[in-house]
Amino acid sequence: MRLSVIIITKNEADNIAACLDSVAFADELIVVDSGSTDATCDIAEQKGALVSRTDDWPGFGPQKNRALALATGEWVLSLDADERVTPELAMEIQAIIKQESPTVLGYNIARLSDFCGRWIRHSGWWPDYVLRLFKRGSTRFTDDIVHESVLPPASVARLKNHLLHYPYRDLETLLTKVNRYSTAGAVKMHAKGRTTGIFGMIGHSTWTFIRIYIIRRGFLDGKEGFVLAAVGAAGSFFRYAKLFFMTRKGGPH
Repeated sequence: MRLSVIIITKNEADNIAACLDSVAFADELIVVDSGSTDATCDIAEQKGALVSRTDDWPGFGPQKNRALALATGEWVLSLDADERVTPELAMEIQAIIKQESPTVLGYNIARLSDFCGRWIRHSGWWPDYVLRLFKRGSTRFTDDIVHESVLPPASVARLKNHLLHYPYRDLETLLTKVNRYSTAGAVKMHAKGRTTGIFGMIGHSTWTFIRIYIIRRGFLDGKEGFVLAAVGAAGSFFRYAKLFFMTRKGGPH
């Protein structure tokens, strides 16, 4: 059985080498890049990846489906550039793809995420199961422009080992992503006919802070947990505030 690893990128020169090194055991490495202006593509090619460059950005789901369409292996492992496969997880994946007649077509994998040098084990960040390993042809990604996911195939199980995730090397990186994601979220809600007002902005952001810091025990993640809850609340406020102004203007543009 062959394994294809698919990754979508844009300006991931700081991450892509370590990501690809962690899956050097795979039979095929595919990178679909959406206009990087740094050395992402060159580094990926040096690591032996097939690099496909696209001029447009259709959203995360459609872009990952483009990468999936290029895969030729019987099994597919989808990664983000800021993720790493541990040696233990690599061994577990290799054992799975050697099965002649698999009864399970997809596997959820837990992610342990780092925030500014601290592993976050609460705040809703752990174990953060994501469906990433699946039999090619059994499923596809949703068409969501943000917060996309793999549609669950007929049979799904969980792996014992986890991915390492390095999403935010500093607070500025987190704030940049919050701004981008809040815009995408507002566009998605506007397309569905959602509306909001001042109380909606306040209510959703307050609830987000309570959910992360209290219900999901973010306080156990120390100062980093408080920052994550506060930024999460801000992101929720920005999302609904952007929706408010989109509605008033009649659209996102």
